[in-house]
Amino acid sequence: MRKEDKGAIIEQLTSVLKEYSHMYLVDTSSLNAADTSALRRACFESDIKLMVVKNSLLHKAMENQDIDYSPLYDTLKGTTALMLSNVANAPAKLIKDKAKNGIPALKAAYAEEGFYIGADQLDALVSIKSKEELIAEVVALLQAPVKNVVSALQSGGTMLHGVLKTLEERTN
Repeated sequence: MRKEDKGAIIEQLTSVLKEYSHMYLVDTSSLNAADTSALRRACFESDIKLMVVKNSLLHKAMENQDIDYSPLYDTLKGTTALMLSNVANAPAKLIKDKAKNGIPALKAAYAEEGFYIGADQLDALVSIKSKEELIAEVVALLQAPVKNVVSALQSGGTMLHGVLKTLEERTN
């Protein structure tokens, strides 16, 4: 590969890394063509960008970032596929769903400003809540007291109405 081509690929990788806030490094070397195609399709449907990259070029692209990706450098060995997403747990859920006998295997991940090294971190990554999930939980927590007050007022109103109606019937 010519030096100009390598430079262009590094620039492209650098810009792609800036577009996404979460990155997973995955070993897909044991996948056959059909499984690789199915994984690519699943990534597309889940809004995850999947790229097979040359480790040395990815290393240089990581060095061009504002974030210090040095904890991930040791995992850049063998065949590396890059999964990029703006939802922290989407690639982890996909890997867990699609994995057969540990393939594709998680090498490492950068999610929610933290580094996760090794396949044993997959469950921790799956349990990370996305921004939308956290917002939904906060809204539900904020609505709960209001719903309780409204419910109490409604039930109290019918009870009070029943007491008044009974008193009215007794006086007549």
